[in-house]
Amino acid sequence: MPWSNQSGGGGWKGGGGGPWGPRPGGPGQQPDLEEILRRGQDRIRQAMPGGGLGGPFTALAAVVVIALVGFFGFTVRVNPDELGIVLRFGKYVRQLPPGLNFRWPYPIEEVDLPKVTRINRIEIGMRGSSDLQRDASSAVRDVPEESLMLTGDENIVDVDFVVFWQIKDAAAFLFNIQNPEGTVKDVAESAMREIVGQSDIEPILTEARAKTEAAAQELMQKTLDSYGAGVLIKQVQLQKVDPPAQVIDAFRDVQAARADQERLQNEAQAYANRIIPEARGEAERILQAAQGYRDQVIALAKGDAARFLSVYEQYKKAPDVTRKRIFIETMEKVLSGTDKVIIDDKAGTGVVPYLPLQEFSKRPPSPEGQPQ
Repeated sequence: MPWSNQSGGGGWKGGGGGPWGPRPGGPGQQPDLEEILRRGQDRIRQAMPGGGLGGPFTALAAVVVIALVGFFGFTVRVNPDELGIVLRFGKYVRQLPPGLNFRWPYPIEEVDLPKVTRINRIEIGMRGSSDLQRDASSAVRDVPEESLMLTGDENIVDVDFVVFWQIKDAAAFLFNIQNPEGTVKDVAESAMREIVGQSDIEPILTEARAKTEAAAQELMQKTLDSYGAGVLIKQVQLQKVDPPAQVIDAFRDVQAARADQERLQNEAQAYANRIIPEARGEAERILQAAQGYRDQVIALAKGDAARFLSVYEQYKKAPDVTRKRIFIETMEKVLSGTDKVIIDDKAGTGVVPYLPLQEFSKRPPSPEGQPQ
């Protein structure tokens, strides 16, 4: 079906969009050559006195107008952040790099200029976080129908995240999907729900945030590549991961109890790590002391036995002498720590017996404390 140039037609010029749906951000339509020439002639007539045109001047004006129309009709400017996608009679034929490029005027060729270097941002579960003009209290609006997700352990979690994406293949981006931004948003929400549904709630809230972001980005890219969307997912950022507002206080109490449990377990483990080596060291010390005492007793017993055998050998050689020497040594040990007076009865009667009367006069006091 040919592209219609009427306002009610089905082509892009008439607002239809062709077999791929509405054109996503295509440039404005080029004016007809006859219309440009007619408007130029009307302006020249208004500027000339009497409204007439001379022959040479008319020819010069026509040449200028044709040159301008040729320049602007056959060239297109592509900005540094853009890539020109040339359509000839509605069919994609080539790409134009940044700068001034030649192309046939409309309706032969038409150029789309998607911004291939711009990083686009899509918010899931919230709205308005990037609007700096809004008041801080109303900057972010929660969207629970997007953010509430079910985890693998049958808990509900409120997840807000942002997706940064870029055009990877301009031709595929323009012609393979009808609503690129909506497609990226739907794929992002679906991928995040799948990743959250395969995980427990506690890792998602704590140490598994980076892992969740990476898994969601990988799944989104795989899905969009299967669609041929021509989109590159640059990054997925989790903004808020919390339980629902209705149960967040109870959940925080549970988390605090778990934190206390973990802290007490760590303290008990630290105490065990300290007391067990001390107990092992004390047990080893006792064993070493017992071993030393055993060796000491055995050595003393062997020494006593050896000494007894040596004395016995001497006793067999001279029993009387040995017996007398043992008696003297024994008496020496017994009497060495006592007070004693030795009187030799063979010394005669010159020794006067001594009776310590003063010692006897020192009597202990009576129970009443009075001397007797």
